[in-house]
Amino acid sequence: MSAILCLNAGSSSIKFSLYRYSPDASLLLTGSVSGLTADQQYLTYTSYKSCGEVLESIKNQEIDCPDHDSAFKVFMEHLDSKIGEKRLLSFDDIYVACHRIVHGGSNPRPLLITEEVYHELDILSDLAPLHNQRALDIVHSCISRLKGTKNVAFFDSSFHMTIPRHIYTYPIDLDVQKRHQIRKYGFHGLSYAFISHETADYFGVDEDDLNIIALHLGSGASACAILGGKSINTSMGLTPLEGLPGATRSGSVDPSLIFHYHSDSSRMSTASSKDVHLTIAEDILNKRSGWQSITGTTDFGLITKRAVEENDERAKLAFDMFVDRVSMYVGQYWVALQGKAVALVFAGGIGEKGKELRAAVIEKVSCLGFTIDKELNTTASTTSDVIFDVSKKDAKLKTLVVQTDEQLQMAKEVIDTRL
Repeated sequence: MSAILCLNAGSSSIKFSLYRYSPDASLLLTGSVSGLTADQQYLTYTSYKSCGEVLESIKNQEIDCPDHDSAFKVFMEHLDSKIGEKRLLSFDDIYVACHRIVHGGSNPRPLLITEEVYHELDILSDLAPLHNQRALDIVHSCISRLKGTKNVAFFDSSFHMTIPRHIYTYPIDLDVQKRHQIRKYGFHGLSYAFISHETADYFGVDEDDLNIIALHLGSGASACAILGGKSINTSMGLTPLEGLPGATRSGSVDPSLIFHYHSDSSRMSTASSKDVHLTIAEDILNKRSGWQSITGTTDFGLITKRAVEENDERAKLAFDMFVDRVSMYVGQYWVALQGKAVALVFAGGIGEKGKELRAAVIEKVSCLGFTIDKELNTTASTTSDVIFDVSKKDAKLKTLVVQTDEQLQMAKEVIDTRL
């Protein structure tokens, strides 16, 4: 019996899932190592029998695991011990390993990872410094440990290759853009593909007839306007830095801001910005900004608690800032869809668990017709349903919470395309 291993390296975590290579892609195990940008890391792991019954479950076990590569090794060691007990498939049964790669350039579809492809993706790491290299380190580990397994790259940017030219083009020299492949790419594509499929099923329509505004809100956050099941705009751009702020990313800011960061802002000259080297600027905006820079933590759940229950000034500032930025994109994409959106969808760790955030965003955009039921909104944060309606009764526009699953999306694409 063949299996599909799906690996998803985020900016602060790694998720892994093992599926049977079968039409229903039945789940054998799933887990994650979280907290890779925090002081403490945690292992969560659940394995299943073929009937779906839980074999073993570990939740938030404290581990010493400072980076993505060591997190993958912890997972492999744990899996190896279960294979030894003959409770799961062997390593030899892992037919394909699917890797979520954030930046795939203009590639519209998954690629089998060869030495040449690996090199091309390594070059693209500069465009997604918090993600690509970490994912490629895990690709390298898979190649070393799983000798007979095919490795396939799935790109978060692929879903957005349908964005019109006038939207993906930046207002700078066109020849420079072409030479350096500069354009809006967009990310979280696997998540948006999963959201589109599940939401279309929920409404009982073909994906080609689906119009929604989707929000993937986590340590990295983005918004997407989906018209006819296809992305027509998204908040992230050339890199994941553009758009919404995140745990450590600034999101969109005035480009001149960085020149004032360590300089005398009263005089704009080469001398005034001499201490801000390009790589330092990237580090500041990607790793030393976001809500961590305001509150001292990357944990948005903790920020919400401090803002709502403790009236902490900095936490409230970060919370209100995020609500404002998210709401602005909802309004912008409502216009992009010409008012045809049938739902606003919340997904991602914060989108799925942040009942206070959902309520605050819906309050901001209620003028568009979106509503939220307080009781259902509370229930959504604990439900196991893949898709959950938190709208008020008889609402014409739906407010939905989708438990997005990028790993399952990769597994389904492997099976559907017979990779």
